[in-house]
Amino acid sequence: MPDSHVPKAALYYYHGSVWASVPLLALEEKGYGSDEVDLKEVDLAKGENFKPSYLRLNPQGTVPTLVVPLQKTLAADIESRYKAIQDSKAIVEFLDKSRSTQSRTHTTSSAPSPALAPATIAFSTLANQIVDLIHSTAADPNALFYTNARSEGELKTLAKGLLPFLHGRRETLVKLLDDSDPGAVQVSDKTKAFWELKRIAADSFIGVFEEAEKSAAELSDESRQKREAYFQSATAGWNGLKDVLNTLHQEIIGPYALGDQLSIADLHLAAWLACIARLSGADASDDGNTAVGKIELHIGGGFSLPKDFSVAEARRRAGLAATNLDSTERQNKLAAFWDVMKERPSWKKVYANGLH
Repeated sequence: MPDSHVPKAALYYYHGSVWASVPLLALEEKGYGSDEVDLKEVDLAKGENFKPSYLRLNPQGTVPTLVVPLQKTLAADIESRYKAIQDSKAIVEFLDKSRSTQSRTHTTSSAPSPALAPATIAFSTLANQIVDLIHSTAADPNALFYTNARSEGELKTLAKGLLPFLHGRRETLVKLLDDSDPGAVQVSDKTKAFWELKRIAADSFIGVFEEAEKSAAELSDESRQKREAYFQSATAGWNGLKDVLNTLHQEIIGPYALGDQLSIADLHLAAWLACIARLSGADASDDGNTAVGKIELHIGGGFSLPKDFSVAEARRRAGLAATNLDSTERQNKLAAFWDVMKERPSWKKVYANGLH
């Protein structure tokens, strides 16, 4: 066992963050012990990610961030130095390499540590294409989180849930900006500009959501234009998801992204799909057909993915029981992916309290 004084890595996350779910899934899939990585929650609803102490770790103010001690300082009698990894893709790659049969920092856990990196150049290329697609602007789940209303009724419902979140973030930003003027908080002009930009972004949504209970006829001309612009943005965002989903259905091999073996690509895809499903009204108890069906319905316009993947074959490839299944039953690949991921202990732990 390692010396208890040796510093551990720390994962900064938020329980509702889509991309923070990716390293959380990785920790489970790689078999890291509970004593090996400190989980530190950054409350985005309170704007804790904007505070100077966190911005020193991650200047973008995003989660996740993994802070790891540098290899040459892993001793109790040496003052440790750290590096911060701020991108979910880089974090998962680090976690994959840091606990393996080849790693010199093999950890305290005795759990299996399967390699998640694709084994071939072709698979690596495909995995990167899938990961890049779901991290693209067209697929951005955080943008859809704020623009998940395309009618006055949906706007009223969304406003009730998002206004407390937005007000909490704005209050922190206003306080930070106020404190920085007399010098109570010593920060750079660049940080002040960052805070101001985030405050303006919060205000733009707050302005629309605070008037959600009003009908269009009750709005001023300016407020009506802002609401119409919001609806146009929301409609464009959800319509753009059609191409993303069709491309994913074509590119993933099934039932996992690269076939019958779990890879890094699956962790990103699982977190992304869980978030999109939640925004579409699905929950963690839904099976793949139901969850993807809710996504299709939420996108609207008669959108649907082709059901051309054998359900029995998907379960066989994933090593799951396939009894009492009609050999002719078909589903789309994303539904098959959902079903096999839902069976994994990592999914059950990360989404134990619901989708996010």
